Amino acid sequence: FFFIIICYNKKVEKGISLMKKDSKFIYIVIFVFIAYLIISHMGKNATTASIYSSNTFYILSSYENKVAEQKVVDYAKKLNKKVEFKYLGDLDIVDELNNNSKHYDAVWISNSMWLYMLNNSYLTTDSKSISISPVVFGVRKSKAKELGLTDNNVTNTDMVNLIKEKKIKYVMPSVTRTNSGATAYLGFLQSLSGNPEVLTEEMINTEEVKNNLKDLFSGVERVSGDESYLESMFLNDSSYDAVIASESSLININKKLVKDKKEPLYLIYPTDGVAINDSTFAFINNDSAKEDLFLKLQSYLLSDKGKKMLEENGVRTWYGGVTTNSNEKVFKKEWGIDTTKYLNVTKFPSKKVIDSAIDLYIEKLRKPTHVVFCLDYSGSMYGEGEEQLEKAMEYILTEEQAKKDKLQFSENDKITIITFGTKVTNVWSTDNGKETSELLENIEKNEPDGGTALYAAIIKGLKTLNKESDEYTTTIIAMTDGAVNIGEFSDLKKAYKKSAKKIPIYSITFGQAEEEELEQIAKLSNAKVFDGKTDLLKAFKEVRGYN
Repeated sequence: FFFIIICYNKKVEKGISLMKKDSKFIYIVIFVFIAYLIISHMGKNATTASIYSSNTFYILSSYENKVAEQKVVDYAKKLNKKVEFKYLGDLDIVDELNNNSKHYDAVWISNSMWLYMLNNSYLTTDSKSISISPVVFGVRKSKAKELGLTDNNVTNTDMVNLIKEKKIKYVMPSVTRTNSGATAYLGFLQSLSGNPEVLTEEMINTEEVKNNLKDLFSGVERVSGDESYLESMFLNDSSYDAVIASESSLININKKLVKDKKEPLYLIYPTDGVAINDSTFAFINNDSAKEDLFLKLQSYLLSDKGKKMLEENGVRTWYGGVTTNSNEKVFKKEWGIDTTKYLNVTKFPSKKVIDSAIDLYIEKLRKPTHVVFCLDYSGSMYGEGEEQLEKAMEYILTEEQAKKDKLQFSENDKITIITFGTKVTNVWSTDNGKETSELLENIEKNEPDGGTALYAAIIKGLKTLNKESDEYTTTIIAMTDGAVNIGEFSDLKKAYKKSAKKIPIYSITFGQAEEEELEQIAKLSNAKVFDGKTDLLKAFKEVRGYN
């Protein structure tokens, strides 16, 4: 530091002379520098710790609890306390708690079964269910009447048969990325296995169960990796017959449909088993002094005031989900909701069986998908851009890596890679999602060059997927690191309108990508844009939950 000061004063020669003359000076500089690093590191840790201070109570929460956030914050203010919420999907909450539990004081998760998936089974205490919400089918009311589903005596097997006969197609949340998707799947699995006291791996691997579940998922038209986005995706397309979601989400959809003077959904509660979310609120003991506040917040949510607030947002807060005194303006009988009727609740299996069930879904049960990746190899991708893109594709297309996050393709999936620069430069494909080594070799050998003809690449993808059979879900995932400078959006719009299929076109922003252009594409195809500017690999992980 002395040497830096001397140099700053334009006495560089004196500084160099001093270093040559007295070697102790070197040691002093090194000692001071090391001391600085240690103090700096301690300061950094102190700063990190102060972020999670005793003055603030941090809740890691499912998105569905946003409706309660302001009331909880206001209640805490009356106690002279500060509460902050952080929102993630339930499966991401599990990962966050496994890696960063010290950052939080409580977790409010849609389903308590995910807490049993934590690496540390003793991480949470004082857990209580705040409310419950069944995960069920919502079918357009006219369709439900036509199919005889309004008599309130429907089984899961009835639904499977209707789907098998191609009388119902539906959209649903991702089984591998969302709570409602996974909850619904496990509920179907339990019910179609005969509702055993304990579900085993042997039971879920019987041919009858697997065939029934294949028939069930054959009716899937689209999948959403985000439960909130599922609502808007369904509302933006009146051609969908039905949707699987939590009761509270379906009530919210119906409110919007009725407001827009559109036909509402009729909710189906199978008599042989309904999967339930139990909205568990639990304490994380990083600071025992905060437990008193946690218990007060929990008591508030379970109080009459808290219950009334939650009920107004379509969640059941009464014991067992059955009551004769529900809010009829929210839980409407004309929508198929009968809160006086007992729900036959399905049980959830052990952690080991859940893991096996999810793997079985990916490998054997899920409706096969044909995904087209449109990859930007324009000149601006030279260097870091190309390296990051190839790293992301390696992760997605390498089974061993993708399997860590339940993102792997199955042997029944198809993958097409379209690269583009000034024009479409390459089209590579595989009819087996596990055989991707050649795709990866081709991607690695490819070199960036020229302009950005994204629209042409997407149009090529549309032509490819329009030839695909209805046995596959179809998706385009496009990425670009800059403004599209070749072709016009009107060309893509025209091609999309002529398309035989409603194919979602998801985009990933990267580098200096123009988000407005990509948002246009998303709006055209009822899709969305993912932010890959800060973490491209994370964006690719997210988008895989939508196909």
